[in-house]
Amino acid sequence: MKPPTHPLDFARRYVLRFETSCGTFVVLLQPRTSPNATSSVFELATTGYFEDTIFHRIVPGFVIQGGDPTQTGEGGPGYSTVDTPKPSTSYVEGTVAMAKTGAEPRGTAGSQFFVMTAAAPTLPPDYAVIGRVISGMAVVRLIGTFGDPSDPAGTPTRTVVIRHVAATNT
Repeated sequence: MKPPTHPLDFARRYVLRFETSCGTFVVLLQPRTSPNATSSVFELATTGYFEDTIFHRIVPGFVIQGGDPTQTGEGGPGYSTVDTPKPSTSYVEGTVAMAKTGAEPRGTAGSQFFVMTAAAPTLPPDYAVIGRVISGMAVVRLIGTFGDPSDPAGTPTRTVVIRHVAATNT
């Protein structure tokens, strides 16, 4: 796959509707914050990239993470984008940001994303923020309960499938 060549139009509203085995939640994308990552995730969603993948990392009271087609935490689209977060970036409940490895530069993004299930004031501003949950936060919280609190790796205790991600703009 290749990264998108154009950012999303800042004058439009972009929404991702995640239909999961636990219910639906909706994310409003924020292309001004991370134009490269939001364009990439939106395009991936329109191609069905996230269909029938799982939340492969669930850390109760912290995050749910998905977007890996290999379902191992190692996969991605074959490219990365970079949107360096501002030093003032914070990760509050409902924030959607892009996951990266510790070795990658700040703001690097592939296809893996995480949704904050609680505020994380000590999380450094290293992750490109792509949006926020505007509907279905109860579903996100429910998914967040399917992890072992004693397992820092976030191995799920129940498989939660992302059945479909509908990408729309207005």
